[in-house]
Amino acid sequence: MPATLSQVMMTATDTMPEAADRRSWAEWLDGHSGRIMVLPAVIVLLCFAIFPLIISGYLALSRFALASGGFTLKFIGLLNFRKLLVGSQQYHLLGKFGTFGFVQSALLALIAAGVLFLLARYFWRGRPTIVGTVGRLLATAMAMGLAVLALATMAPGGVPGTVVNTLLYVFVGVSVQFALGLGLALLCGQPIRGRNFFRVLFFIPLMVTPVGIAYTFRMLADMQKGPFAPLVRAFGISEWSWATEAWSARLMVLVGDTWQWTPFMFIVLLAAIENQPRDQVEAARLDGANGFQIFRDITWPAIAPIAATVVLIRLIEAFKIIDLPNVLTGGGPGLATESMTLHSFISWRTQDLGGSAAIGYMLLFISTIVCVSFFNFVVRPARRFEA
Repeated sequence: MPATLSQVMMTATDTMPEAADRRSWAEWLDGHSGRIMVLPAVIVLLCFAIFPLIISGYLALSRFALASGGFTLKFIGLLNFRKLLVGSQQYHLLGKFGTFGFVQSALLALIAAGVLFLLARYFWRGRPTIVGTVGRLLATAMAMGLAVLALATMAPGGVPGTVVNTLLYVFVGVSVQFALGLGLALLCGQPIRGRNFFRVLFFIPLMVTPVGIAYTFRMLADMQKGPFAPLVRAFGISEWSWATEAWSARLMVLVGDTWQWTPFMFIVLLAAIENQPRDQVEAARLDGANGFQIFRDITWPAIAPIAATVVLIRLIEAFKIIDLPNVLTGGGPGLATESMTLHSFISWRTQDLGGSAAIGYMLLFISTIVCVSFFNFVVRPARRFEA
């Protein structure tokens, strides 16, 4: 029986909302397709990142002990952190305070003036928010605390702990690596003969594993059987061993870390230098500008955002140093070269899982504050300057 006009109109009226719903759903999927495609990977990454944090957080608040047929976990609150900060592990983590003299007081005053200046500038120039204010106050307090700790433990009679050793590897090591990488990048960015050869040569250390680099430097620095042993004997210092002196051992770890990671700085900064506007450089040369003026006014503003970002990446990586001090010196002599990561590993190896997790959380807290502060005070202004 043929459908009447009213039935056709009713059918069309019923299907119009369904078609509109399907169209809006398709438009929503099309507009959010990128997020939907990334969502599975984000979920997997969050699972692998959050689950270990939750487990290690529970371990940091518990005491692990082996028992017949397994193990026991007893909740003890913040006792693991108390043990590290004011208890039996204080010397290991924080070190021993020395005599705070005039030099230490002057350096602390300079650091305090710089930190307070940055804090005051935030309130004067910006629009303070609750989150920003709390974060900057926390960063200021931590910066002053770490400065006092570093100056006091490196004063006469003091012994740096694993916190200060880690900060030494992070700030001194990354600064030297950035300076060397920038210098090599500027050199290889010039139209000189054989620059492609030197580019490959400078990149080789990055292809070697940290353990391989540690064993290489351990062999090179062997005063008795190393390749430089005849030269050392010729100068009459064969009886001296760098591994028995605290600062020489730290220097050896810094040299190995610098040799490994300078190529990373070099290759990224070289790419940034070669992508700078060449027409501006040529125009400046025609106007009589020298190399320093070109670097100051053209090259550095062009590469500053990339330079700040690569330093931030390296800061994050430097906090995790463990291979070089573990293989090269074993953390010695004493605690001279032991990092917080190695300290956590040693605690785990001695079945102090709670203490190991607590050290890991303290390292996470310090590295987060340092890297977020660096991003706010260096990376973000550099990007704003480029814009």
